[in-house]
This record gives sequence, C-alpha cells and structure tokens, in this order.
Amino acid sequence: MPTPAIIALALVIGLIVLVPARRLRASGLGPAAIGAYALVLWVLGMMLALRPVASRILVPVLILLYVAPFIPAPDVIRRVLGRGRGSVPDRPPMKNVTPPEAGIPPDPHGTP
Repeated sequence: MPTPAIIALALVIGLIVLVPARRLRASGLGPAAIGAYALVLWVLGMMLALRPVASRILVPVLILLYVAPFIPAPDVIRRVLGRGRGSVPDRPPMKNVTPPEAGIPPDPHGTP
C-alpha cells in the first residue's frame, strides 16, 4: 500500500506535468500525443523522485522534455517577425515622400 507521501508526490508531479501538456494542447497537438507525452514525463519524474539512481541521465532528459513545448518552431518565429515566405507577397515599391531640396526640381516619377 502506497504511503500518503508517495501519493502526494505523484499528484504534485502530475500537476507539474500538466503545465507543458497545456502548452501542447494550445498549439493544436492531438489528445493521444499529449497523453503519451504527459505519461512519459510523469513516469520519468516518478522514477527520478523514487529512485534517483540514474539521475545523471534522467535530469537532462526531463529538462529537455519539460522545456521543449515552450520553444517555438522556426516557422512560427518567421511568421511572428514577418520575415520569409509568410510576409506580404507582391508588395508595391515604396513611394518616396521626402520633400525635395531647394533648387532641385521634383522627379515626376517619384523615384530618387
């Protein structure tokens, strides 16, 4: 029979696992993949909490698995910054709106 401390530990680790799982849900990942991710993360966390024998391997893996959902993909970064293929297509050339200097006639085509 598990002790109340182990049950409390399992619940706390489960709540911690829900934070990146919620981020994956917001990004549109399917429920099966989110469930598998949360289960793997919870099992690895419980293994580390109960038997810290392989902590040299588990800690970096857990950190990577926990932080990965918060790192945006390169296409998302390009879309947010407005660069690359996601920018406005076929934009007309920029119009020169600088007032002409004194003594120089303005260009009728609007180019410098």
